[in-house]
Amino acid sequence: MRCPFCGHSDTNVKDSRPTEDNTAIRRRRACPDCGARWTTFERVQLRDLLVIKHNGQRAPFDRDKLERSMHIALRKRPVDPDRVDRVISGIVRRLESSGESEISSDAIGEAVMDALAGLDSVAYVRFASVYKNFREAKDFEDFIGAEQLANEEAD
Repeated sequence: MRCPFCGHSDTNVKDSRPTEDNTAIRRRRACPDCGARWTTFERVQLRDLLVIKHNGQRAPFDRDKLERSMHIALRKRPVDPDRVDRVISGIVRRLESSGESEISSDAIGEAVMDALAGLDSVAYVRFASVYKNFREAKDFEDFIGAEQLANEEAD
């Protein structure tokens, strides 16, 4: 692996271990040239997924983009980062094992919404406000009111 700091082409693995949820291998690496250290993660990828966007474009699925969007919604919320990583791995696993090689952006958005609903209600509403394109305060009220009604009917 190439050093991300100096570009040296031969780096050393100092330590390898599984992540807590056993979905990836965490490797500590070091560059013998500049001495920099960093961490990489090796994950199993069952299949290459393409995301079909609303405008019909197709783009490769990007786990990092999914992770960033969830972390933005969860910013400053009291949710354990390991739990978030497990949820993200679960979403990716479900998408990869769905049997489809092309997934709509709506399906990904709904999977994230379902996951956030179980993690943190504030993050859930934050994500929904972007995903569902809220324009004004009434949109928040309508969304929360509809969720409360759905929860009451489920009970």
